[in-house]
Amino acid sequence: MEAYLFVHFKEKYTPDGEQVYFGLSRDGFHWEQTNGGEPVLWSRLGDEGVRDFTIARKRDGGFVILATDLSLANHFSGKYRGSWDVVNHEGSKFFSMWESGDLVHWSAQKLVRIVDDSYGCAWAPDIIYDEAAGNYLVHWSSYHEGEPNMAIYFARTTDFRQFTAPALLTRGPRGQIIDSNIVYHDGWYYRFIKDNRPDGHIYLERGKSLTGTFERMSAFDEEMQKLEAGQYEAPTCFRLANGQWCVMLDFYGCAKEKQGYVPFVADDIATGRFIRSDAKFSFPYGFKHGTVLPITLEEYQRIRKAYPDT
Repeated sequence: MEAYLFVHFKEKYTPDGEQVYFGLSRDGFHWEQTNGGEPVLWSRLGDEGVRDFTIARKRDGGFVILATDLSLANHFSGKYRGSWDVVNHEGSKFFSMWESGDLVHWSAQKLVRIVDDSYGCAWAPDIIYDEAAGNYLVHWSSYHEGEPNMAIYFARTTDFRQFTAPALLTRGPRGQIIDSNIVYHDGWYYRFIKDNRPDGHIYLERGKSLTGTFERMSAFDEEMQKLEAGQYEAPTCFRLANGQWCVMLDFYGCAKEKQGYVPFVADDIATGRFIRSDAKFSFPYGFKHGTVLPITLEEYQRIRKAYPDT
């Protein structure tokens, strides 16, 4: 692939921040805004705001965006009563979804429900194609009835219309976990997860099967221990054109307007050693929880033309 698309939101105090934004890059480090810095897609259903995006390239050549159906700007002090606990337990059970054949013309927004009322808010969906099973595995974080901590759950689909019943993917070894992101390379699935305790870090593990046993990668832990605990979330990992791997971590330990991603680069993902690489990175504004999708140069140019940075 010759370019990259970053689908994300902005952490603002107004509803326009919790919408769908596109960022573009030719190298994965130097990013440009699109659509004059305005949202590309708006949520008009559910909470009328969306966060925590994932975008995936489907095997039929199309694309799908899934997002958390949540607007804190619209509802935090109202129906959520100013409480994160209420958000987590009583927030939306739906994901917002858009589909496209070309990354420019998008379907109408749909609300997709996978979980039942025994689950809390369905947070931060991510999509990975299961090479062995031949279907898509959608995974997200939720509370579940009778469990004290948020964990990662999953469901399978072939068409993003019908989904299997949700099942547990993994629990935190010592408490609550959120924000899973999984990539596949050379026979291994690499799974990034946020340990959501106050002193927690992102951790990385790998396994041969998406629903099988995973092993923790200590080299990644060593690098994360160099960071301030409890200040990073929402990992998104992708391969660079030169064969290196980049995982971006969302830094939120500051004022909303200054929040955004920090890149970490590994020569070989199999080592698990990702080195912080701020000096190579630029983005025109603070941007929040999203996913990077490698795209072709033709797709890059098509998006730039459809959503120019006027």
